[in-house]
Amino acid sequence: MSFVASKAYDCGINVNFSDANSEHFAQLFRWRFPALTGILTLAYFLHNIILTILRNQKYPENNVRDLTVGYSLAAFSFIFIGSLFYLLFPTHRSCISDNLLNNFGTGDVMSATARLFLFFQMTTVLPLFAYLVRVQFFYAVLGNIYPGFFYVLALNLVLITMSTCTAIFYPHIGSIIRFVGSFSGLIYIFTLPCAIHLKRLQLRGTLTRLDCVVHGTIVALGAANFLVQFFL
Repeated sequence: MSFVASKAYDCGINVNFSDANSEHFAQLFRWRFPALTGILTLAYFLHNIILTILRNQKYPENNVRDLTVGYSLAAFSFIFIGSLFYLLFPTHRSCISDNLLNNFGTGDVMSATARLFLFFQMTTVLPLFAYLVRVQFFYAVLGNIYPGFFYVLALNLVLITMSTCTAIFYPHIGSIIRFVGSFSGLIYIFTLPCAIHLKRLQLRGTLTRLDCVVHGTIVALGAANFLVQFFL
């Protein structure tokens, strides 16, 4: 955030909402907005690993509070960086790269510093993600979160190979995030919670047609959010 704030201080606000001929013109509405909703479903996606993260919580009664604080801080950082960078971008908005740091030249000292810190961040985050994937995958397939060294090694090699090949052959992080996010969101955010809630109401004998319509609409919105990504 300090990196973007410093750039905002140097460049100032460069946005125009009224003059369509200005290089700083920014449309208030575009029909490509589902690209943002696809990205947001992954940006706030933590549903499948919440239990894994919180199961060793010393004070589980604080889980709701901690999750609320975490989501709030994440939302603030996303909104702050995304909005401020969009407002300060010095030329046409269509030139904005989906990778924030690619919008700066190789000679930019602060950009190079940010890349260095990002590298250190990735070296700490990747093992955490690999652990979360390993726990869920092996527990679902083998019923054991640690089936052995060679199993874990093989899974890690597969994950690293897939990630490296994606970075080499399809380095379009924006498209990857919106497709993965919209699909994951369809399953974990829109479909499963609604299906489980409706099943619980059915078992209680309190399921109504209105419940089916409301929750069916939510699932339909999630499906539409995923399908529309193919047309952007």
